[in-house]
Amino acid sequence: MDTIKTISNDLNLVRKKRPLVHSITNYVVMNETANATLCIGALPIMSHAVEEVEDMVSIAGALVLNIGTLEPAWVDAMELAGRRANELGIPVILDPVGAGTTKLRIQSSKRLLKALDVSIVRGNLGEVASLAGIAAEVRGVESISASGTPDEIAAQFAAIYGCTVAITGPIDVVSDGKRAANIANGDVMLSRLVGTGCMSNVAVAAFAAVQADPFLAALGGLVSFGLAGELAAQISGDRPGTFGVELMNALYAVNADDIARLAKISVA
Repeated sequence: MDTIKTISNDLNLVRKKRPLVHSITNYVVMNETANATLCIGALPIMSHAVEEVEDMVSIAGALVLNIGTLEPAWVDAMELAGRRANELGIPVILDPVGAGTTKLRIQSSKRLLKALDVSIVRGNLGEVASLAGIAAEVRGVESISASGTPDEIAAQFAAIYGCTVAITGPIDVVSDGKRAANIANGDVMLSRLVGTGCMSNVAVAAFAAVQADPFLAALGGLVSFGLAGELAAQISGDRPGTFGVELMNALYAVNADDIARLAKISVA
């Protein structure tokens, strides 16, 4: 299998099919997440009312659940939407923002992982380690430390929960328990803005809407997003405000040829 060729083809499919990505996400980055969805080539809808989430997800190509600004009623809506997505075979992407910081975040994340067939979990090292029962320090939504390497923690998480996990950081790690890959695309400027992790969720979701293999979908979304970060930083330098604008431009402009030339993936 030519992984890079598959990712390139999947990006073209996203732009051709323009799948609807239903996000139940946080207030902090709702606008940026919606714009990132459009720029990668998909269509966004941000809907969290329990009265409509089942209807909304029924017409979506993928569902993103993000517990950033956590409220118990939102978790109820996430579970409703996720159960309906499972019934229809729609992939579910979970971002356990801040898991490890409070009991509510750990409990809510584990509730969703137990109740739903989650296709992909995308989080930072501390969040993923905390959910895998590995000692970690998470401060707010930032990963400070964890007992183990990202590769080890990803493999353990995938074995426990039976899904694909993507740990984002200086080197992104993706594992489904049988396969593993490292992605070296990205730029330090991605850590200088709030919400870039949340934006990467919808890139992954857009790929999951056209790629049935969650492992390949996670690779595609993170390679595309990381590459957009690199291209944006070439223009913005170390100016975070300019980088935010150029990141959207780069997400819109990144193409299959860029991926073929610049993707940095090592697959085990």
